[in-house]
Amino acid sequence: MKALTWQGKRDVQVIDVPDPRIEKPTDAIIKVTSTAICGSDLHLYEVLGPYMQPGDVLGHETMGVVEEVGSEVSHIAAGDRVVIPFNISCGSCWMCSRGLFAHCETTQNRDTGKGASLFGFSELYGSVPGGQAEYLRVPQAHFGPVKVPDGVADDRLLYLSDILPTAWQAVAYADVDSDGTLAVIGLGPVGQLCARIARHQGIERVIGVDLVPERLALAKSHGVETVDMSQVDDVADALIELTDGRGADGVIDAVGMEAHGSPVGKVAHAAVGLLPDALAKPLTDKFSVDRLHALRTSLKAVRRGGTVSVSGVYGGELDPLPMMEMFDRGVQVRMGQCHVRRWTDEILPVVMADDDPLGLEDLATHHLPLDEAPAAYSMFQRKDDGCIKVVLKP
Repeated sequence: MKALTWQGKRDVQVIDVPDPRIEKPTDAIIKVTSTAICGSDLHLYEVLGPYMQPGDVLGHETMGVVEEVGSEVSHIAAGDRVVIPFNISCGSCWMCSRGLFAHCETTQNRDTGKGASLFGFSELYGSVPGGQAEYLRVPQAHFGPVKVPDGVADDRLLYLSDILPTAWQAVAYADVDSDGTLAVIGLGPVGQLCARIARHQGIERVIGVDLVPERLALAKSHGVETVDMSQVDDVADALIELTDGRGADGVIDAVGMEAHGSPVGKVAHAAVGLLPDALAKPLTDKFSVDRLHALRTSLKAVRRGGTVSVSGVYGGELDPLPMMEMFDRGVQVRMGQCHVRRWTDEILPVVMADDDPLGLEDLATHHLPLDEAPAAYSMFQRKDDGCIKVVLKP
């Protein structure tokens, strides 16, 4: 089959790889109908390259049609249409029984000190082949796959794999009352959905922050106030001024470790990226720093007693934070990988609503064949051609 593989820093290639097969009774094989490029994939494209091996199959936002199931899989069958959550969870361990599916103890990566295995996401999270391919083997398929109906566009359903529940969790963690103000830092795909979900749930005022004109315009079209960070001296000060000098009740950091406006962190990332993998791995894992501009802005822009919800991915171990100010102002911080299956049953009725209240069908700016994935990665990273979200069709 054809699959998109990592071959080196900023080098991904579509090549022929062996077809997946059932390896355990809890496996399933799906024929992929749609798979998306996520902002997290870009971390592998560059910063987290030391943990990748040439030939690793990428991708963790996937849906398709079931081809075959193992003997212990009963809730789906050949011919069913399914969405595949990006974290691989058993559904029954101590963590899963508490809804903490991103920490599943059955697939947890104890050797690397990380949580549940993820599709297409490096040796840190199990080196499980991903879904930017014609077919995908799905471990723990007795629990993970979400069965979805026929007759609904893939674009309406695909985002249940990651970015939609990630945004849903981010809004829940921000814990803003309907008469409050939510600020969203970063209007990429997750940030766009955070803003739309907050509006859908009745939060009175949502303010989105970005510097890409197409992202700002898309957010505005969904009733979101916007701040163009290229037009203000300090984003946190601008948000405080917009909220009567108090700050937003909740702030979502939807950017993560590769934020614009963090020159020191960018230099550190670049320097580590020049080292051989044997040297780069320990530096990345134990001594790395992130580009913290978005997180620092979030911490500064939230009101006293407010909550910062972090959905953007961070990987540093030595990140300096303004602890005295956070303590004095009583800032609460909630974060972590999304527990996808915790939210899917709650989200699915919204996704299926006739009027597409979250505008899911207008989120993808580019639909491309799998063969064009290498160019799509470059375009998405550079934000060229108004690119906000790419959906690939194997």
